[in-house]
Amino acid sequence: MSNKATPLNNPAAGPSITASYVDWFRHSSPYIKLHRGKTFVLMMPGDVLKHDNFSGIVHDIALLNSLGVKLVLVHGARPQIDARLAQNNHTSEFHQHLRITDETSMTAITQAVGEIRIQIEAALSTGLPNSPMHGAHLQAVSGNFVTAKPCGVIDGIDFQHTGEVRRVDTRAIRAALDSDALVIVSPLGYSPTGEIFNLSFADVATEVARTLKADKLVGFVDGDGILDNNGELVRQLNLAECSKQLNHLAQQPAHGLRQSLKACYKACSGGVSRASMVNYRSDGAFLSELFTRDGCGTMVYSDDYEQLRRATIDDVGGILELLEPLEEQGVLVRRSRERLETEIDRFWVMDKDGAAIACAALYPFTESFVELACVATQKDYQGGGRAAKLLRQLEIEARRQGHSKLFVLTTQTAHWFIEQGFADADLDDLPSERQSLYNYQRNSKIFVKPL
Repeated sequence: MSNKATPLNNPAAGPSITASYVDWFRHSSPYIKLHRGKTFVLMMPGDVLKHDNFSGIVHDIALLNSLGVKLVLVHGARPQIDARLAQNNHTSEFHQHLRITDETSMTAITQAVGEIRIQIEAALSTGLPNSPMHGAHLQAVSGNFVTAKPCGVIDGIDFQHTGEVRRVDTRAIRAALDSDALVIVSPLGYSPTGEIFNLSFADVATEVARTLKADKLVGFVDGDGILDNNGELVRQLNLAECSKQLNHLAQQPAHGLRQSLKACYKACSGGVSRASMVNYRSDGAFLSELFTRDGCGTMVYSDDYEQLRRATIDDVGGILELLEPLEEQGVLVRRSRERLETEIDRFWVMDKDGAAIACAALYPFTESFVELACVATQKDYQGGGRAAKLLRQLEIEARRQGHSKLFVLTTQTAHWFIEQGFADADLDDLPSERQSLYNYQRNSKIFVKPL
């Protein structure tokens, strides 16, 4: 959100703008319900506080809090620390992107971190009339939530007051979150003997997310996320794909992006189901990532016990077993093994221990239209949302291929498709090629969903 007037309170806004706003708000309602009561850890580098969009991000944080999302904000301080050290004509040495913290550096670090925490608390406390923060009354809580230990000597280098996370006081953080407060965690840790250690804010965010069993980790980065070889945004990565990207980024100069992606990878490997990277320079990117279907950043997701993947020739037998009961009942049109083998690249499967327990396929007809077919789930696994998960994946794939409309023909599962956002359609709404293939004896109902 920004300070700009919304279409609903701007007298100059036309009907089309107002309708667009209302349509967006209505489509965000499932995500509002989904996120309510969930715990998000926000990983905010020190660069964010120096950017003009910081106030917009604060407004978005206040909105999430008002919607019942439990928030932990872990902030960095590298540019502020560097500025402090420069004032004292002192510079830090780094090894493996980790600051070697001597006594002089530690003094500058504690001062910079303290100023940042106060700056964040002040920003969260604003409540001017005619601003997004009006009436927010957001309570921010900070404290000694992180116990740390020294890094010690690595590669023959003594890191002195640089430490690593030993323990996170999840009970104290949970108590604050349960009181509807936002928790601020700084990149400092304390030892049982009273020592202070300088920590990597990304490591702190990862450990907080992992030990809290957070629902999502969000990393703010300078850029939209991970780009492919064609410069296109990669919207989602599983853990295996994320690992490959990390290896690729190791050869690139963009340390901040790799640091954020590594945190996403470690969090998801440690039990967090989703982690996202969003552009802190882009106003509204944070909300768009959370409240729109496609988001606007890169999401990393943990590998499920049941894996969703493209079908291979080895899956033909399993897919035939899934389709056969429905073919016998007349729900699906029978497909031969030979036909299935030639069309296997159109199928996706839900795999459990190497066996296909659900499947679905895409058949493109025109540049705009693509048909969803062969949606089937093994009887023992029905009712667990697997078909809906397959549908979401195929919608992503259809959009990636450039299609704008997904249609389906069904005789017995009309209500399920309506629940998934499909709408009634007529035969004339389909591409002419598909119209000519329509089986009037089956009298299938037709549904279309815009992508």
